[in-house]
Amino acid sequence: MSDTPARLLTLLSLLQTPREWPGSELARRLEVSLRTVRRDIDRLRDLGYPVEATMGALGGYRLVAGAAMPPLLLDDEEAVAIAVGLRTAAGQAVTGIDEAAVRALAKLEQVLPSRLRYRVSALGAATVPAPDAYATPVDPAHLTALAAAITNRERVRLRYTAADGAGSRRHVEPHRLVPAGRRWYLVAYDLDRDGWRIFRVDRIDGPQPTGARAAPRELPAPDAAAYVTDKLYSGVPVHSAVATLHAPIEQVRGRLGYAPADLEPIDEGTCRLRSHTDTLEWLAFALLRLDCEFEVHEPPELREHLRTLAGRLGRATA
Repeated sequence: MSDTPARLLTLLSLLQTPREWPGSELARRLEVSLRTVRRDIDRLRDLGYPVEATMGALGGYRLVAGAAMPPLLLDDEEAVAIAVGLRTAAGQAVTGIDEAAVRALAKLEQVLPSRLRYRVSALGAATVPAPDAYATPVDPAHLTALAAAITNRERVRLRYTAADGAGSRRHVEPHRLVPAGRRWYLVAYDLDRDGWRIFRVDRIDGPQPTGARAAPRELPAPDAAAYVTDKLYSGVPVHSAVATLHAPIEQVRGRLGYAPADLEPIDEGTCRLRSHTDTLEWLAFALLRLDCEFEVHEPPELREHLRTLAGRLGRATA
């Protein structure tokens, strides 16, 4: 194989297989001499690929973890698997799948050959995920379009449907995507309204990059996540609850769903819960699903709501 760039790509593809490759086998597969293999290994090292060599009769070459992540070579099946996985996760708004994953999906879909892009789209269209009562699904294509516009500092035109059903056309400068709870929000500067806004991505339709560059602007908050949190809770009443839970803190930790809450141990069998949310109904649900005895200390409205629930349950089982 005399074409050096093509040979380097083939060599890199072989080394990305998790095994150790004897130099003689690499030379045979590449149809070159051992000396050429060693030179190509040095070229890959110069490009930032950490190739480790071991000596001896059983020695060889293998790609190891380095300080930085070099470009990867993916075959067709691997590229499709990663794209489908990222699209599915983004569409379900799973906690932990943040903007970095959406940016990765945008980069991958940008370079996918048309034949693979068709396979990804076809598989996505043929797959129906189980519904999640608490998740608000979004179109992954909208996420990737917005993520690309953020990366490129590009203005976007879109259609937006407000909570009351009113539709409007917006011309915005996207700043960040923020997953909060099980929804995605776009933080953007609204050029028509001359101010910062947050948009629920599931209410966005037809985002189209305009090609016009967006000038850097200072967000009126420490970061985009803080801005979204402040806006979400500034316009709704927030209830604070304090309760004693008769269960070890390890038993209830992680079972409070998406209600912002703090837990502190009292002793080995009890702990104190301090929770904040916008509805008494959610606070009551969060306490009941813990499956343990508890006493509510505040607010009084929560105790009254639980009494109402207890009466309703008693009548239902009479």
